[in-house]
Amino acid sequence: MFKPVQIADGIYSVGCRDWDIRDFHGYSTYEGTSYNAFLILDEKNVLIDTVKKEFADELLDNISKIIDPSKIDMVISNHTEMDHSGAIPTVMHRIGQDKTVLCSKMGEKNLKSHFSRPLNLKSVENGSELNIGKRTLSFIETKMLHWPDSMFTYLKEDKILFSSDAFGQHYAGDCLFDDEIGEQIMSHAAKYYGNILLNYSSRVQELLKSVTESGLEIKMICPDHGVIWRDNPSKIIGAYDKWSRQELSKKAVVIFDTMWNSTAKMAREIAKGVESLGVSVRLMNTRKCHRSDIMTEVLDAKALIVGSPTLNNGIFPVIADVMTYIKGLKPKNRMAAAFGSYGWSGEAVKILNQEFQAMGMEIVDEGLKIQYVPDKVALEKCFEMGRKIGQKIIGE
Repeated sequence: MFKPVQIADGIYSVGCRDWDIRDFHGYSTYEGTSYNAFLILDEKNVLIDTVKKEFADELLDNISKIIDPSKIDMVISNHTEMDHSGAIPTVMHRIGQDKTVLCSKMGEKNLKSHFSRPLNLKSVENGSELNIGKRTLSFIETKMLHWPDSMFTYLKEDKILFSSDAFGQHYAGDCLFDDEIGEQIMSHAAKYYGNILLNYSSRVQELLKSVTESGLEIKMICPDHGVIWRDNPSKIIGAYDKWSRQELSKKAVVIFDTMWNSTAKMAREIAKGVESLGVSVRLMNTRKCHRSDIMTEVLDAKALIVGSPTLNNGIFPVIADVMTYIKGLKPKNRMAAAFGSYGWSGEAVKILNQEFQAMGMEIVDEGLKIQYVPDKVALEKCFEMGRKIGQKIIGE
């Protein structure tokens, strides 16, 4: 359990850890996740976001360690996805059904659809402010980061940004703050961005630009998942700037599946060819690597090289799964190539190239298909294919 922690004068983290969750909409959460919620004590006491329905009692117990929940005057729902809004009915029943739930206009529509029990909903305008005593809250619309209802709440006097799902990580360890966990949190943050926010990168750029132009000063970022950025919030902001620009490394990800190890042999030789030119390579077997971990490597990779055997005149099912997942996240500015072993028809390479074209990727090799088991000559062709792609990566 999370114990409530004071993160600033009169401001508390009161959320919950979900140690057991291992899959979040197809994203592997091998270290669980957290559902963060924040309590602000002032002339009006405010709860920012709630938690997943199953953790409602734990949230209320955490709040009870600070104040009687009935003394909460209002709830702010920055994001209506059920891991943050599921507990709202239980919370409102406890604090008073007539009390206000503030949200965006789309949030109001979503909450009415989510819950049959009526709520006292009030939508806020982008840029509007609310005085709660000694403090002022302002609301920033962040539509499609990553739902249409998403918004941020900014506490002006303390310069704290309550950032909903942005700047988060699926992490449920012992650390609550960035300076407690150190550099290792960045891999969690990269995975979160690559698997949840990458396809909204243009929106991220718009948001960062508006924040810069407005001169908004941020001393702390409190996301709805993972650690709080109190030591160096500019670090995660800088990372989001880089990731949303899709600035890529001289790196290739070789993604493959195999039936009788022939495509695997090809994958290894192609990877050796790329690596022979000093280009970074990640070799990822889709039976061994989760789709979300593959996508994390794709986040900063210049090239995708995908291999599949031909099965029933198509690509292998797990490869199809991974390709569909990558396609939905809309990576930009990548180059691509396909390969695979086949028995008698060999359509997999052609189908993969069609997928690359649909994703707007630059196909840098027409593809390589080898019938049955690759011999020495065939493996040499694989190596040369890898070198060709490596040379293209270096030349970019």
